[in-house]
Amino acid sequence: MLDLKWVLEHLEEVEKRLATRGQTFDLNPLRQLDVERRRLQQEIDEKRSRRKLVSKEIGRLMRDGKNAEAERLKAEEKERSDKIQELEQEQLNLESKLREQLLVIPNPPDPSVPVGPDASGNAVLRTWGEPRKFNFEPKDHAELGERLGILDFERGAKIAGARFTLLRGLGARLEWALISFFLDLHTREHGFTEVMPPFMANRESLIGSGNLPKFEADLFKVDPFGYYLVPTAEVPLTNIFRDEILAEADLPIRLCAYTPCFRSEAGSYGKDTRGLIRQHQFNKVELYAFSHPERSLEELENLTRAAERVLQLLELPYRVVALATGDLGFAAAKTYDLEVWLPAQNTFREISSCSNCKDFQARRANLRFRPAGQKKGTEFLHTLNGSGLAVGRTLVAILENFQQADGSVAIPRVLQNRMNAERIPPG
Repeated sequence: MLDLKWVLEHLEEVEKRLATRGQTFDLNPLRQLDVERRRLQQEIDEKRSRRKLVSKEIGRLMRDGKNAEAERLKAEEKERSDKIQELEQEQLNLESKLREQLLVIPNPPDPSVPVGPDASGNAVLRTWGEPRKFNFEPKDHAELGERLGILDFERGAKIAGARFTLLRGLGARLEWALISFFLDLHTREHGFTEVMPPFMANRESLIGSGNLPKFEADLFKVDPFGYYLVPTAEVPLTNIFRDEILAEADLPIRLCAYTPCFRSEAGSYGKDTRGLIRQHQFNKVELYAFSHPERSLEELENLTRAAERVLQLLELPYRVVALATGDLGFAAAKTYDLEVWLPAQNTFREISSCSNCKDFQARRANLRFRPAGQKKGTEFLHTLNGSGLAVGRTLVAILENFQQADGSVAIPRVLQNRMNAERIPPG
């Protein structure tokens, strides 16, 4: 959420920056609501000031024995108090409308983000590894997984529905090996603290992370309890310190968490319907950081390098892409995508998205810190998140990049001890 005062003082600048996202945002309703709010505040202040004066006058009249006059002023004061209450309720309604307006305005892009209307404006920053040259026609992961007997799309759909998959045998073991590998790497080498959060969240938590109210159609709601299945661990991690004040000395706080993720994939009809790329349920290890505002851009580089290291150890070719303004997520001010090479598609596909949200989520969730040496006064934190990595998509990349001519799939060396196997045999 944006700072209302800052937005109103920089309306033209905000509109220009938001326009680079490829959409038009009319902020005039925000301005009009604020004008009405100020008018109400002025009227309330005038009536309160008059009430103080009248109160003193009533006291004087009572001391002078002029009770009839005092009673007349008391009646007037009762009407004035009722009117103040009425105006205060109108003011609360306007505050609510202002907040509703702010909650659906996306984060303005950071000035360092490349300007572009959509993914066509993204900039490739660097690549790592060379795509393998096959002496046979590489198969896609869905066909490989079914032939190996480790992915069962038909029975997954029977149990739950479309876009659910059953993993068995070495497929299930590979999924768990990846999860434990990611967590061990990030906690032991990258300085992140592991967290096991709830896999459901309340409405306030999803507002804090930026998922609500704008993206309710993308979520699975658990009625009648009012909970939501988490679409990503970013949601619970954002809210760990909601409404708290941290000490500057504690920053940065770096967390990582495994959760299953649940997404309705609203609006994605017909996209990636085959295989594991776009599922209603998938596993992910999330990286998260609470940062001092002055160091959050540096923290984004650190978080991105941590995610890159996973792909390097797995020996999977990838590239780092700076997203253009028109391709940024709702809460992100700046994002790097890691895209892994998929031979069967002959292209790079996103496997991690690392974002700096600046104070956007912090304002929604009231995440603050107290600068060192200050007893009073607080500032909003900056929050950052990234996949470290999406487990299902990593499994896809391993199957496609490590497939062999005999139909087997070699297991990356860094996972062989965890798997107690060197390959997934054919048949």
